[in-house]
Amino acid sequence: MASTLTPEEKEHLITRNLQEVLGQDNLRAVLKERDLKIYWGTATTGKPHIAYFVPMSKVADFLKAGCEVTILFADLHAYLDNMKAPWSLLKERTKYYEAVIKAMLTSLGVPLDKLKFVCGTDYQLSKEYTLDVYRLSSVVTQHDAKKAGAEVVKQVEHPLMSGILYPGLQALDEEYLKVDAQFGGVDQRKIFTFAEKYLPQLGYAKRIHLMNPMIPGLAGGKMSSSEEDSKIDLLDSAAKVKSKIKKAFCEPGNIEDNGLLKFVKHVVYPMFKEGEAFTVHRKPDFGGDLVFAEYEQLEACFAAQELHPGDLKAAVEVYINRLLEPIRKSFDTDYYRELTERAYPAPVKVQAGKQAGGGKAQPAAAAGTNAAGAVGENTPDKLELKVGQIMDAVKHPDADSLCVLTVDIGGGERKAIVSNLMAHYTLEQLRDRFVVVLTNMKASKIRGVESEGLVLYAAGAEKCEALAVPEGSKVGERIIVEGFDNTGNPVPALNPKKKVWDKIQAELHTGTDGQALWKEFSLMTLNGDRVTSTLAGCSIK
Repeated sequence: MASTLTPEEKEHLITRNLQEVLGQDNLRAVLKERDLKIYWGTATTGKPHIAYFVPMSKVADFLKAGCEVTILFADLHAYLDNMKAPWSLLKERTKYYEAVIKAMLTSLGVPLDKLKFVCGTDYQLSKEYTLDVYRLSSVVTQHDAKKAGAEVVKQVEHPLMSGILYPGLQALDEEYLKVDAQFGGVDQRKIFTFAEKYLPQLGYAKRIHLMNPMIPGLAGGKMSSSEEDSKIDLLDSAAKVKSKIKKAFCEPGNIEDNGLLKFVKHVVYPMFKEGEAFTVHRKPDFGGDLVFAEYEQLEACFAAQELHPGDLKAAVEVYINRLLEPIRKSFDTDYYRELTERAYPAPVKVQAGKQAGGGKAQPAAAAGTNAAGAVGENTPDKLELKVGQIMDAVKHPDADSLCVLTVDIGGGERKAIVSNLMAHYTLEQLRDRFVVVLTNMKASKIRGVESEGLVLYAAGAEKCEALAVPEGSKVGERIIVEGFDNTGNPVPALNPKKKVWDKIQAELHTGTDGQALWKEFSLMTLNGDRVTSTLAGCSIK
């Protein structure tokens, strides 16, 4: 198809439905000479959902226009963006993303011969790339780096250097992938203009930037992997699709905050072959079927309240299932089921109302969570665990068996923690030791001294030992339970009345090899290094 298109027709395919194009004159100049080389990047974190059809619809347009398309799996970016995913899961998630994107594009009916996949770590750890990161850091101000990432990188009061590096790495990707253009959402605009400003200062060409609009989710607002009601999973059954569409926000006459309409505009209409139209099936008593050859006709009809939200939902459900059915079929194999479970570990059930101190919980139908980060009442996504360093240790003024530790937990913050570790260590042995600290315990007084957290230790029959953090760990570095996303919104303070810590702690233990575990899941740093103890088969307190 692309070989028969004029440069103008290719430009129309490349730019249709975009919100903004930077460098359109350059785009036209390239198309007069050859096909465009373009890349789209995605951080391999949350599970892809139907909103991914919005960029994939444009990728399909690019392929139809003869573009050479590179999809970058930004695994290093995923780690740097507030360390959203541990390394141990990123490799499996990258495999999942490639498989699901191929299935999506096949569902959209486009050839894949001019499509290639690249992982960021395939080249971002090279000597040349690293030197360019240093070169870039010598000309970029902190202000510009923070401003560039404001819409994309998670914003916190005391940002890590990793988040400040993020925009520069994305800019350098354009050069190292040897593309003419980068495609992304309009939320990437500040990074795109950052790249246009700074790449020429390194002697590299300024690229074209193509931006998609951001479309609302089903519940209104942004469609997010972490908000179950806002999105439809690519592997959801037809019954789940029906249930979620039924709950979707679809106010009569409202065309601005309507995720269903935006999805139809940016995904459904572009996939239509010549002569196809959007059809709303209605009973004769309600006016019979409606057929819309153009999206604008559909939008106008809904805005005039001549199309009922229920009828729009029923029609969108049909087209979504048409897109999802090939993906469901392609993933209905043992290989892809196992890949999905490895990338996004299956649900773990926790028995409701289980008392602290017992053995392992039995599977129950209620109060569950999953190891990919879904919430549960008494699950480790509630904990804020950090690497801390004991700066000082003194004897408790009113208890011979207790000591008071001053622990640096990063970001300029220190906590006073009352501990019984003095029974097993001298005060000198405790000073400067790196430890695992529970930082979101509600402060309470212990024998008259306020304690602001816990230092975790393995409790053997005759000996207790502070958990050992992996070599090379930094103060303030997050500790997670493998597969649980507790890096985003841990509970500000664990509720002592509900005994949340007691119930989570009941499942903390060391394995036969000394690994620190919650149930069968490892405690680990965000790069996948395990927390350990020399004491095996003990509870952790």
